Amino acid sequence: MRDEVDRLVSAWKRERPDLDFSPLEVLSRITRIARHLDIARRNAFGDLDTWGFDVLASLRRSGEPYQLSPGQLMQETLVTSGTMTNRLDRLEELELITRRADPNDGRGSLVTLTKSGMRAVDSAMEDLLQREREFLISLTKAERTQLATMLSELAGPFDSEGQ
Repeated sequence: MRDEVDRLVSAWKRERPDLDFSPLEVLSRITRIARHLDIARRNAFGDLDTWGFDVLASLRRSGEPYQLSPGQLMQETLVTSGTMTNRLDRLEELELITRRADPNDGRGSLVTLTKSGMRAVDSAMEDLLQREREFLISLTKAERTQLATMLSELAGPFDSEGQ
């Protein structure tokens, strides 16, 4: 037995040999990895909550001038308007973003990543990537590429549903 999922599946096969447990062999491992990844992300983000990282990362990925509207941030992070407002209030208090009126839309605003926000998100991303590399250390580059492709195929239909 290689891991805990092998032990669980073996026990189920003994008790219910009439069932095909192959989905459990794949998806239970994904669930277990996701739990460990959540812990690694919380540790990588430090004082920055996961949701805060998501907002700052969206701004960082947008490129110069690292600025998006709240509506664009809602689309990027898949949250409601009220949730986004609360998140932006908190990030503004921490001086990680600024908000100002949108000169092209009198009713709109623009959210901009501050230098502190840039340092925070860059540092968190560097830490996260190091932790995630450790998850994949036992795989070759070719195996990582193959796994990424297979997971993309698996996730694709779910991503399409959300659009």
